[in-house]
Amino acid sequence: MVAGAGTSRGASASGPIPRIVIAAPASGHGKTTVATGLIAAFTRAGRRVAPFKVGPDYIDPGYHALAARGRPGRNLDPFLVGEERVRDLFAHGSRGADLAVVEGVMGLYDGAVGRGEFASTAHVAQLIGAPVILVVDAAAQGRSVAALVHGFRSFDPNVRLAGVILNRVGSARHRTILTEALDAIGIPVLGSLHRSAAVSAPSRHLGLVPVAERAPESVATVDALATLVGTSVDLAAVERIARDLAPLPPNEWSPQSAVGEPVPAGPVVAIASGAAFTFSYAEHAELLAAAGAQVVPFDPLHDEKLPTGTRAVVIGGGFPEVYAPELSANRPLRDAVRQLARDGGVIAAECAGLLYLAESLDDAPMCGVLPAKAAMTEQLTLGYRESVAPTDSVLCGTGTRVAGHEFHRTRITPTSGQRAAWLWRAETGPGTQPYSDGFVTGRVHASYLHLHWAGTPPIARRIVEAAAWTP
Repeated sequence: MVAGAGTSRGASASGPIPRIVIAAPASGHGKTTVATGLIAAFTRAGRRVAPFKVGPDYIDPGYHALAARGRPGRNLDPFLVGEERVRDLFAHGSRGADLAVVEGVMGLYDGAVGRGEFASTAHVAQLIGAPVILVVDAAAQGRSVAALVHGFRSFDPNVRLAGVILNRVGSARHRTILTEALDAIGIPVLGSLHRSAAVSAPSRHLGLVPVAERAPESVATVDALATLVGTSVDLAAVERIARDLAPLPPNEWSPQSAVGEPVPAGPVVAIASGAAFTFSYAEHAELLAAAGAQVVPFDPLHDEKLPTGTRAVVIGGGFPEVYAPELSANRPLRDAVRQLARDGGVIAAECAGLLYLAESLDDAPMCGVLPAKAAMTEQLTLGYRESVAPTDSVLCGTGTRVAGHEFHRTRITPTSGQRAAWLWRAETGPGTQPYSDGFVTGRVHASYLHLHWAGTPPIARRIVEAAAWTP
């Protein structure tokens, strides 16, 4: 039970927004299960929950949003937006909420390669002044769980580890053994979960299947998680921990303050959505709207036309390789996108959008905007990138530096000359030669690099300004 479940206070000047970070010793311990379950259980109990995810992940925030009944899941990533903006973006996303639940990434102290704790869950927890609850997969552990948790608690004294939730506990006796061991080191056990097929979500080559692709099943999964966590975790104790914190400085960030006065013309900017294009940060649409755009979604799987009056198209990431036949079959929309590019319309595409703009994807015809062919591969390309723009484009000027993230199992091969969108170098090792990524052609910018525009908000304004101007 959650005390006072019928009340709705919201963040206000009277006190800091209650907040908790859900972390784990490593990936696979059950962070997403617990975080999504907590969001759903607190929401079911009448709380307005602001959900967040540490790092560049797009899929988990979709489940968070479903659990929060439509409130967008947002990302907190010091690498992509700069650590100085994380606190303000947290406050922005928490407005009007009673409680914020932040799901961590990988292990608690795993940060950007070669950067120590930077961009780790522990780093973000310190930036937003939040206590941490550690989710531990106890399936093959007994008393040694105390040594594991003690190590995580003492590794960085600036991280406040406030409790543990045990996952995959085998029996009541197993739980007693684990609890007694943790009691001996002064760490409270806030709950324990057993295995449950009702809360499993299907995975594939890049992680969980996004919510948009399996909506009815996702609703059932999240509902089951609300019940499981609500009956297995002491929600009142979690909320007490979430309220035991110091206030944060006032938030001065907003989409409007980030982009300045809106562009007067108010051009239509269409954003790809639907099952094939699910990867987008909530702030992107907010920044475009603040810059003066009329933001309209469209679904390349089903819509045969671009929204009326479209002057710019933004195509984020997703899984076009899964839907290549369906995307290819929608020839009217492919033709419309290609014609927009020929007419001087603005197109900004990332990763999945890059593949969709190519001539083909696994031999299925795509939009043909770019002189390139794309194909699936067995190799996973993954990592943060510090990149520089080698040329002017609709996104930015020559020499602009950005921080981004790459995550895919595809390869794109130019069929003619390539004017690169970005240049970057390998993080470490002998391969430190510069790499080129993507294409700039006319008023089209397309690459594998995922950006969080809150880190470089002039991108949104530049897109809207370019869309408002007819070449």
